[in-house]
Amino acid sequence: METPVVKQLKHPYISINPGISKGSPAITGTRTRVIDIAIEYDRLGLTPDQLIDAHPHLTLEAIHDALSYYYENRSMIDDGIKKKQDIIKGIAQKIPSILKERHDFECWRQHFYQLPGGK
Repeated sequence: METPVVKQLKHPYISINPGISKGSPAITGTRTRVIDIAIEYDRLGLTPDQLIDAHPHLTLEAIHDALSYYYENRSMIDDGIKKKQDIIKGIAQKIPSILKERHDFECWRQHFYQLPGGK
């Protein structure tokens, strides 16, 4: 009598599809990437219940599986996060901040009006 073969799925809620999110590991049936769940959990401090509130289309099981996948592949995913942060920093340095320009203008204006003869 043969023993039935049971296929073990290490991460049944995670899939990698080149046509979805550029092949980034994502929760199966969604476009929610593992990297996004990892950032919200690890960097922003959201709890799994808060993640469910933020992503009501996901289940708690899927959230936990995404976190498990993240911790098993942490160095690779953290490298991806750092690369994205570096890209954002580069863009931020090239594009002037409207708020900073406004602040600089307000400082100049206040200084101008404090000068003798200022309005």
